[in-house]
Amino acid sequence: MAHVLCFLLLLGLCPSLVSGGQPTPTPPPGALNYTLPTAKYRVQQVDSPGPISALFRMVHLFLHVVQPHPFPEEIVKKIIQKKFEPSVDYEKVVYYELGIIICSFLGLLFLLLMPVVGCCFCLCRCCNKCGGKMHQRQKGNEPFHRKCLGASLLVICIIISLGIVCGLVANQQVRTRVKRTQRLADNTFQDLRAFLELTPKQIKYIVAQYNTTKDRVFSNLDNINMKLGGEISERLEPVVIPVFDEIKAMVTAIRETKKTLEDMKVSLSNLKNGSSALNQSLSDVKASIEQSLNDPQCLITPTAEICNSIRLSLRQLNSNSDLGQLPPVDQELNNINNVVSTDLNALIEEGNKSFNDIPERVQSQTTNVIAELKKVLNSIGSRIDSVTQQLPIQETLNSFTKYMNKSEDHLHKILPKVEEVDSYWWLACLIICCLLILIVIFFVLGLLFGVCGFNQLATPTTRGCVSNTGGIFLMVGTGLSFLFSWIVMLLVVVAFVVGANMEKLVCEPYANRKLFRVLDTPYLLNEEWKYYLSGLIFNKPDIELTLEHVYSDCQNGKGTYTALQLHNHFNITEQLNIQQHTQNMVKEFENMNISLDGIVLLDEAGKRNLQEFSNCGIDTLDYAAYLAQVGKSPSTVDLLAFSNDLEAKANHMPPGNLRQSMKKAASNLTTIHTEQVIPMEMTLLVLPNHIKTLQHLSSSLGKVNTILYSLDEAQNFVTRNISSIIIEESEKFGSTLVSHFQYYLQWVEFTVMEELASCKPVATALDSTVSVVFCNYITDPLNLFWFGIGKATLLLLPALILSVKLAKHYRRMESEDVYEDVETIPMANMENGNSGYHKDHLYGVHNPVMKRPMYH
Repeated sequence: MAHVLCFLLLLGLCPSLVSGGQPTPTPPPGALNYTLPTAKYRVQQVDSPGPISALFRMVHLFLHVVQPHPFPEEIVKKIIQKKFEPSVDYEKVVYYELGIIICSFLGLLFLLLMPVVGCCFCLCRCCNKCGGKMHQRQKGNEPFHRKCLGASLLVICIIISLGIVCGLVANQQVRTRVKRTQRLADNTFQDLRAFLELTPKQIKYIVAQYNTTKDRVFSNLDNINMKLGGEISERLEPVVIPVFDEIKAMVTAIRETKKTLEDMKVSLSNLKNGSSALNQSLSDVKASIEQSLNDPQCLITPTAEICNSIRLSLRQLNSNSDLGQLPPVDQELNNINNVVSTDLNALIEEGNKSFNDIPERVQSQTTNVIAELKKVLNSIGSRIDSVTQQLPIQETLNSFTKYMNKSEDHLHKILPKVEEVDSYWWLACLIICCLLILIVIFFVLGLLFGVCGFNQLATPTTRGCVSNTGGIFLMVGTGLSFLFSWIVMLLVVVAFVVGANMEKLVCEPYANRKLFRVLDTPYLLNEEWKYYLSGLIFNKPDIELTLEHVYSDCQNGKGTYTALQLHNHFNITEQLNIQQHTQNMVKEFENMNISLDGIVLLDEAGKRNLQEFSNCGIDTLDYAAYLAQVGKSPSTVDLLAFSNDLEAKANHMPPGNLRQSMKKAASNLTTIHTEQVIPMEMTLLVLPNHIKTLQHLSSSLGKVNTILYSLDEAQNFVTRNISSIIIEESEKFGSTLVSHFQYYLQWVEFTVMEELASCKPVATALDSTVSVVFCNYITDPLNLFWFGIGKATLLLLPALILSVKLAKHYRRMESEDVYEDVETIPMANMENGNSGYHKDHLYGVHNPVMKRPMYH
């Protein structure tokens, strides 16, 4: 047994894992996501027996009661070391196996006594002893006694049937699960092959991810103008960009001021010229009208009154001379033209360009450093490739592959023989169950026929055929019990001894890991090796590598490197030396020397230009004087109304030269209004917009000093802090690139230790071999079989006793108890048959004075 266990454990645990305390690496922001390739295994976990597990637990509880002693580690160790001495260790073995020995002894006692008792019982019955005489003695409580016997036998038959059902279920479970073993074995070996094929893929993936990481870093280095220069620019932007925006806004204000002043100059010129022309035109019209009023008709009434009225109204016919006196904006426009003569926008673009050129300057100054960094990174890649090639994992798995192939070939040869043996075992158990079923059937038929055919009015000698058949069935069941129960018990005892020891010595210690602890005992499997597994793998038996830890780590999905403690053979931490690689990269970044001097946001010419704009004078214009004239008319009177009134007065004059001249003057006034007054009015409507625009723009002149102050502050900030910003951002950029490789190297170390060649399928294979096949498929059904059949066989003993006693109540007797009442029954009546009783069978007549039994 011990050699078999060692074989199974070594088969499952040669390529496994041990738990390490390696922490999971934390990825930096923007890091690549490394996902090691995995395989989908067919056997995920140990098969669950399903609802039948409740029966298995019941058997386990029974075994715990029978065998409560702990696993005999010392005895097993001595057996493995071949130091077991029966004369010395006999008492320990007996003490451990005491419960099983007692139960086996009781079974053997049953086995020996049952045929002897059956033979004696048969001989006694043949000699009309032991109830063999077909005579039933009558008692007063006979009905109650018969019912109790029948009920008891029925309950026992039901319990026996439950035991038989357990036996049949267990027997079928063995057959079903043995057939499953082939598929389970194929799936297990396929999982192991998938595990072996996956390992090289995982190693290639680890190496390939370095190139992915390197490409990411190379991309960052090639784009250092945006990655580093852009970050430097972003640090300066909150201070510089607002100043540039304000200066650009001021440039826009200068342009708008120039355009507005030009438009306003045109408007003022139009008003001045228009006012002069209007005054001349009105003077000509007045002179013409006054000359016409000298006509002699103006002396004749009523024309004289009309002429006087016209003469008086001519005083109103004047132009608004103030419009021609509005102050000009020529000086202010000249000042703005002087400001515009300097291209301030070009100066701003020049300063903006010196700021925007930061990324390009950074890239041009780091070309040599980037080239050196790429050389360092390429050397790291070569080192990682070399380290992965030196890992002893693949070598270990290759040796396991040969062992696995031999095991598979051996298993395929054994399984057909196992199935053949199982078919014989299944048939034998089925026959045993059928025998017990046959016995129970006879008992049940006896009860059924006996109860159905029993007649309370019938005497024992006159019982019916059905009742008598029931009694015969009961006796047949009793005879079959004597004939076969001892054979069944023989099988039960053998199955009990084998199954109980398999459960207590293999399955139970395998589940609680005590079996591993025994096998991990120093110098147990090899007297020269302290730890057998480390001596077998590394040829270093002093390394504490135990089967229990290896199995535990395999179950938890650890990697082969950690499970087998391969760091004793190849230390991945020392080989990778993360600190050394990262330090080399940091040194190269420290050699990075970036200078961004000479950033000028706006030169002195630009500043003077802004100062000149602030002194252009638009803020000193008399805007009130302009606005006061805006609401006035170009003429002192409404020319259209005056013209209409003049024409109306002319119509009241008699026809003649005077009338015609007045109408002509009215027509001239209408033309003057259309051609001169209306354009001036349109100019007066536009002029307020220019004035308001200039008023708004004049308010921005006060911001010039603030802008110049902000500009100086921004320039000082750039000059003072540019060096520190370059250092900070360079360190940040370098640490980001280093973090990518540091994370990759940490991931490689973690993956090799914890995930590479995860040997969970190997632990699952071992569980499938021991826990599933040996325990669940064989041991548990075997124990359930002897438990159910043994219980049914033991209950045959009370069942046959009850059936023998109960058969007396159902079988037809050859004689019976009869009572004669001498004092109360006349003899003559008995002879003549008038008394209502049979002359030979006065059954159940009681005489309180005297009774005498008679036999017939």
